[in-house]
Amino acid sequence: MPLRLRKFIGAVALFVLVVVWALVAMALAQFPAIRDHAVLSVAYYVVAGIGWVLPAMPIVAWMSGSRNR
Repeated sequence: MPLRLRKFIGAVALFVLVVVWALVAMALAQFPAIRDHAVLSVAYYVVAGIGWVLPAMPIVAWMSGSRNR
């Protein structure tokens, strides 16, 4: 697969990942256990804010073609 096509598909996949991740994170943040406790709320937003990086790493690696072919 050409590198330009990989980058395009990967960019679309990353965009979809971030949008879906944000929507799910906002929905989960409305649970009373998270919403009503300040410390738990801050911890949740830190984890949710950084957590999207783990599923994004394989997409970026595939985009750059750094995996074995």
